[in-house]
Amino acid sequence: MNDRCVFNFSSLDELENKVKELQLDIPFSTNIDVLKEKIEINGKTINNRLAIHPMEGCDATLEGSPSELTERRYMRYTKGLAGLIWFEATAVSESARANNRQLFLNADTFDDFAKLINMMKEESIKNSNQPPYLVLQLAHSGRFGENKVIAVHDKKLDKISKIERSHPIITDKELEELKESYVKTAELAKKAGFDAVDVKSCHRYLLSELLGARTREGKYGGNYENRTSFLKDVVKKIKDEIGIEVTVRLNISDFLHYPIGWGINEQGELDLTEPLKLISELQDTGVKLINITAGSPYINPHINRPADGEAKKYTPPEPPLIGVERLIKLSKEIQNNFTDLIVVGTGFSWFREYVTYVASGMVEKGYAKIIGLGRMAFAYPDFAKDIIEKGRLDKNKVCITCVRCAELKAHKKITGCVIRDKDIYLKPYLEILRENK
Repeated sequence: MNDRCVFNFSSLDELENKVKELQLDIPFSTNIDVLKEKIEINGKTINNRLAIHPMEGCDATLEGSPSELTERRYMRYTKGLAGLIWFEATAVSESARANNRQLFLNADTFDDFAKLINMMKEESIKNSNQPPYLVLQLAHSGRFGENKVIAVHDKKLDKISKIERSHPIITDKELEELKESYVKTAELAKKAGFDAVDVKSCHRYLLSELLGARTREGKYGGNYENRTSFLKDVVKKIKDEIGIEVTVRLNISDFLHYPIGWGINEQGELDLTEPLKLISELQDTGVKLINITAGSPYINPHINRPADGEAKKYTPPEPPLIGVERLIKLSKEIQNNFTDLIVVGTGFSWFREYVTYVASGMVEKGYAKIIGLGRMAFAYPDFAKDIIEKGRLDKNKVCITCVRCAELKAHKKITGCVIRDKDIYLKPYLEILRENK
């Protein structure tokens, strides 16, 4: 085992011994049956405790509709039997798109979304399976999109996102108008057949940035109430006006510097006072399901996706096991504080074929009620089926956290697993290598 503690385990015992040696809070269990248990949410059934996380394929049509490649991905997920499929970031307006291949649900693309949802449900019913619980992630890419919409200026973040000091900040009036885009998209999502929508508030995209906007003036910046009001207003408006279930994928902390960091105090330490208060308020509005994450793939990727691979010009400052434990502890903290909430845990793909036992441990010990996998889903779309039917994962099919899928997305190429799905994704990855020579 080298100093970075990369994955190099030939047995579950070896992995457990390493966890014990490092005195990490990572639970294991061989009781796979806990992952097969159903869970109810407002009268609807999630058929098991396994979820597909929202992973952008960057393969929509220019108009924002699901393409044939998009359909391929979600039909593979459907056949893979995960109880919950959390659709990838879908723009709420043209200006909110991260790139011109991001999904965008609107009146013109509605039929294509509805067609895909119908195909997924028909596939499940045809095979006598419970249709998956479907969540659509409503997103605004903020400073990391084509239009670089920002809530605040910050020297470090502006440099990373290539924004000049003269770049305008989104106004309070524009934010007010944006609320309606979320509501309209949620209405279309309900009509298309989704069970819930996620008001995405993570990874330092626009809504996540607002949560840490202490330096912003006006009604959406400064104190806690102002900074959290946009998210809470949108959640409430969707629930009141549309009547669809609303969830949130939430950064528990950005792990960025004060004063622009969320979940961080003036000393630069992790401080969950505000995140816990926000979750309590979201629960009071009727939110029953929350997806836990942290950090940003653009700023500190080791926080939100611990990996053995290293992105160009970025060396993780810690072993992946430390990053995995951090996400697990954040999930545990939220689930322990909100026992009635359905917490979806994040950050498990690094465990490869041993994910099954960590997932079982998480659910059995009450660290989370559902286990989500993202990069693993790219590599191994039927991971849930193998866990449920075989009780194990095939080590020759698992994600190896090489970060090549992240590189594809960063270069706005169609995005998937270069290793396990190479017939489609190796060619665009080789294009990146040629372009960077």
